[in-house]
Amino acid sequence: MNKLYPLKFKPVFDDRMWGGEKIRTKLGLDFSPMKRCAEAWILSGYEGKQTAVSNGFLAGNEINDLVEVYMDELVGGKVFDTYGDVFPLLVKFIDSRDWLSIQVHPDDELARKRNMPNGKTEMWYVIDADKEAQLISGFNRKVSQKQYLDHLQNKSLPDIMNFEKVQTGDVFFMPAGRIHALGPGVLLTEIQQTSDATYRIYDWDRVDINGKGRELHTELALAAIDFNIYPDYKTNYKQRLNETVNLATCPYFTTNFLELAQPLRKEYDEIDSFVVYICLEGQMKIKCGDHSTTVMKGEVVLIPAIFDRVEIYPEKKVIFLEVFIA
Repeated sequence: MNKLYPLKFKPVFDDRMWGGEKIRTKLGLDFSPMKRCAEAWILSGYEGKQTAVSNGFLAGNEINDLVEVYMDELVGGKVFDTYGDVFPLLVKFIDSRDWLSIQVHPDDELARKRNMPNGKTEMWYVIDADKEAQLISGFNRKVSQKQYLDHLQNKSLPDIMNFEKVQTGDVFFMPAGRIHALGPGVLLTEIQQTSDATYRIYDWDRVDINGKGRELHTELALAAIDFNIYPDYKTNYKQRLNETVNLATCPYFTTNFLELAQPLRKEYDEIDSFVVYICLEGQMKIKCGDHSTTVMKGEVVLIPAIFDRVEIYPEKKVIFLEVFIA
């Protein structure tokens, strides 16, 4: 069996009514012949939307096929024991030209009770935002389930939602159970469990040409919602040049921010996991053993778990996210 190497992938593009052009204009990804693009699934083991390798002798192979063949060499022993031959993370770029529906995701326990493989915890890193861009994360006050349903019935749900202004570099961790919605003018990368378990709560009273609104999941969502309020919904962190800065740590993923203007060597012998780099600005060359790969803005690279050391050489300056499962 041939040896593994750093793997790059061909994105799967998804057009929805709220999509825009920033995935092309800001990240350089060509989604033609589509005129707009809402989501680019840049690393995905989700059935029906798997990403395939775009470089080297494994080009054309879908990620889950590689997990099945290479197992712990690709994802790490602990990860393979936990998740089997489904790649456990889903990484997207999302471009919203309009409000997305207000929604919530179930946790693992509830999802499995309802015959879904797992729940959905995710995080957002804002790549670009228009001047007045906003998103929703959680409630702005303590409400009971009855008060929540009253607002839903009266079409005044936004009154009790926590709106956050956003700008480039903002980070929002969205654990399962937290109500959320992405507003217009935001381009971000989303890192999440491999799941599409979503309950749509409110769709801004939009209707199609036949006057019909999209399906809502009011009853299903009730058991999933976390009605608590929290002091901070935005992640507080400080960017530090040439250092690794933690953005999120949870059982499903650890995400770090790096801005490099000089070479850096990363040691991964203490984690039993693959590592993903998501390049957001600039470009870099990475070296793993005898392999050398250039990673550009808008690209993702998967470092197989067999590599304990990675050398990173930025071209001038590079900004990227580092993701693994601790």
